[in-house]
Order: sequence, then C-alpha cells, then structure tokens
Amino acid sequence: MTIAYEAMLFAKKAHEGQKRKYTGNPYFDHCCEVAGIVSTVASGATVGGSNGAGGGCASSAGSDMIATAFLHDVMEDCDVRYDDVRRRFGGTIAYGVFMLSDLEEGNRKQRKEKSRARVSSARGWVQTIKCADLISNTSSIIEHDPKFAGVYLQEKASLLDVMTRADVRLLTIAHQQVQDGLMKINGPVV
Repeated sequence: MTIAYEAMLFAKKAHEGQKRKYTGNPYFDHCCEVAGIVSTVASGATVGGSNGAGGGCASSAGSDMIATAFLHDVMEDCDVRYDDVRRRFGGTIAYGVFMLSDLEEGNRKQRKEKSRARVSSARGWVQTIKCADLISNTSSIIEHDPKFAGVYLQEKASLLDVMTRADVRLLTIAHQQVQDGLMKINGPVV
C-alpha cells in the first residue's frame, strides 16, 4: 500500500460523518479534491530539506505531497494529534500537516495573522498544498455565502502574498481565482 493510499484511508476514517458547511457533502470530498489538485504538480517536487524550495529527495516526494494533501485537515478538524501523524506517516508528512493546520487561538483577525506568519515560513511543497486547499475552498464561496465572501477572499489574497515558494502554476490559479472573486463582489478597480 502506498503512503498516499494509506493517508487517503486514514483521512476518510478521521473525517467520517463530517459534512461541508455549505453543501452538506462529505468533508472527505474536499480532501480528495485538494489531493487531486496537488497531484497535477507533485511529480517533480522535492520534500524535506531545510530551504523553502525543498532540497530533499524527489523519489517519494509526489506521494508524500499527496499524502499530506489528504491529511491536511486532520489535526485541525479531527481528534488527531501531531504525534499520531508522525508515528503513522513520518516526520516530513507530520510537519506538512502541522504547517497546514489552523490551530491558533484568539479572535479571527489574530488567528489569520498567526496562520499567515506560519504559512509564510513553510517550505515550498507545503505552500503548494495550501494553494490547492485555497483553490478548493474559494471556488464557490461567492455562490454559497456572498456576504462573507468579501472578507474571506481578502484574507486569502493576503495569505497568497506571503506564499512565495509555492508551485507557480497553482499559485497563479489561486491568485486568479481570488482576484476574479473579489472583482465579482467589488467590481473592477478603476
């Protein structure tokens, strides 16, 4: 069994019974969508290493990225701890899931500032997964919650500004999707 397949099964079990806020669809569908988006760019990636671009081994990088994408919300939304992920999937994947988890406390503004600081320091492969998550989450926010969409999309635009090591293809898609959404809400900037 591959690490990505094992992560998929783990995430499916961890998110069992959870539903997406606006659609009522199984939450696990979101995990699959994020992993699918990541899979389009993961084949040449490297994970590990000390610099933002990777610097680690490319041989299992695609599988590690896809595994992390499946697991990206298990610490944040499920009863799963860092040590659980590390023991089962190793330190690299646990690092990625931790960096992608919004575990901060405080009011919304404080939480988003802390999350932005954390993501800005993440390695490139982690920022790439965050781009995929953002693409998935912003694709229909205007349709489902037009009143909140402006705040949400502005927060995501601010987050994208610090994601300097993400895969440029996904970063471009995410930027465009957020900008298109903001333009739908606010109209063109003159």
